Amino acid sequence: MIKIPIRNLFKTSFLVCFSLLAHFAQAQQIFSTNKYPITDFRQPLDITPPALAGSFGEIRGNHFHSGIDFRTNQREGYPVYAVADGYISRLRVQNSGFGLALYINHANGFTTVYGHLQRFSPKIATIVKDLEYEKKSFEIDEFPEATLIPVRKGEVIAWSGNRGSSGGPHLHFEIRDTKTEETINPQFFGINIPDNIPPVIHGLYAYRLNGKNFNESTPKQAIGISGAAGSYKAAAPVSLTGEVGFGIVVTDRHNGLSGTNGVYSIQLELDGKMIYTSALERFSFENSKAINSHIDYPTYINTKRSIQKSFVDPGNPLKIYSGLVNSGRINFNDGATHQLRYIITDSKGNASILPFTVNAGTASFAAPVIPAGLNFPYNKASEFNSDEIKVVIPQGTLYNDLNFVYKKLPKPAGNAFSAIHQIHNRFTPLHIGFNLWIKADALPESLRDKALIVSTGGSSQGGSFDNGYLKATPKNFGSFYIAVDTIAPRIVPTNITDGKSMAGLSKMTFKISDNLSGIKSFSGYIDGKWVLMEFDTKTATLWHSFDDRTASGKHTFELVVTDGKENVKRYAISFFR
Repeated sequence: MIKIPIRNLFKTSFLVCFSLLAHFAQAQQIFSTNKYPITDFRQPLDITPPALAGSFGEIRGNHFHSGIDFRTNQREGYPVYAVADGYISRLRVQNSGFGLALYINHANGFTTVYGHLQRFSPKIATIVKDLEYEKKSFEIDEFPEATLIPVRKGEVIAWSGNRGSSGGPHLHFEIRDTKTEETINPQFFGINIPDNIPPVIHGLYAYRLNGKNFNESTPKQAIGISGAAGSYKAAAPVSLTGEVGFGIVVTDRHNGLSGTNGVYSIQLELDGKMIYTSALERFSFENSKAINSHIDYPTYINTKRSIQKSFVDPGNPLKIYSGLVNSGRINFNDGATHQLRYIITDSKGNASILPFTVNAGTASFAAPVIPAGLNFPYNKASEFNSDEIKVVIPQGTLYNDLNFVYKKLPKPAGNAFSAIHQIHNRFTPLHIGFNLWIKADALPESLRDKALIVSTGGSSQGGSFDNGYLKATPKNFGSFYIAVDTIAPRIVPTNITDGKSMAGLSKMTFKISDNLSGIKSFSGYIDGKWVLMEFDTKTATLWHSFDDRTASGKHTFELVVTDGKENVKRYAISFFR
């Protein structure tokens, strides 16, 4: 195992350039020349030793993980501490996402974020609940004045939980640049996770690019590898001719109870010269979806295997790359033998090395054959029109030039008011959505406000009428048609019935769902007055916790749930407290 000892080189409160570590890995490891305080912040939990279920920048669906996930022993309710003095700068309550979250601004120019909380501390919870009643909304996103909620280092601000889009109990923790809102690897700030385990290299691939844009048709070749404990090798030299890019499958673990996490940096050398580096020090949220350009997206869609490409698409906006030579594309046409080497490093400086040999051919690759379709440049807006649809792809949507293909398919049976329109294919990633107009076929005027665009997989894209067409903004290419949603949401009470005594129960609970357009809003009323209903999207559970607003005696209760097409379901009963 090769160890690059990052932390024990800190002699001041700032990171320094790590070029002096070059001799450890026989190549300069790129960490950071940015200055970060490493003594200001304490751990947000008192669980020792700290363990991660997710690391900074690891690959998630459509995004890089924006923080680190602290394990909480598969249960909720651990005290969460302010990591430094500051003030609550943002209060966030969501049906999904972080669920309950707090943001603290600190005097050193950084903001810490605490997500998936079970509950807030009493003083914060009172302010949040008052805001929810004031706005008559469970979901809030408020930015208090700096003087409203000051906090001290080590103060309990919340308890860990599993709210929002959490896959299990844990604490999501971030450190952001307060000015830019870029999220930064917390381990640069002295948030220490015991780790002397090097990354694991699972696979190596060669892509035969030959002057073409990368897409689902790019030929890919697996290269056999073996090894462990930081030292890997290829099974045999590989013969390649023409322009080639490489990709690698890597994960990381730390000491103790570790999840399967991501790595910090990937470097590729060609004959002793660095030609590619990616390092997950920090990134902006607006560019996080470009993870789909960073990886072999078609393979991920087909198999969920995350191959990180070591060549960069021209429309990729990520700032995680450095030292690129020809964007990581290599021409093997000189008939020589070339030595390549991957250096994979985690946030603690543990490194794994994979050398391999390429025997280059001598034939120059032919000019690429342009496939059928309309050419849409990655750096310009593009448009496609027919009698029945219109597609507008804004500038900044594509990562590569695209040979756009459209196909009209028969109208599906049942709830359909247009043909199926196949907009290219699902293997091409998009950075932002595109605009789609579909002309309705025999849609009664009385149903226009219930119409929406859906994918053939049954996913609603929403939509509104625009000059005889239904318009929506899908996030991905696919096959779409017009349907209508006339069915109201469903309400299933789970612990309450008409006339029931709720004495001794802390809350009333329901399950709510919708068949197509999705839940838009919900409101509960006791004795005609709005009451707070809390919702957890992943379990479809809606509940009201009783408080002193509901006295003993008989009460009426009404629940109103509305979907995205304004179909309304009402549930009304009487109960006793």
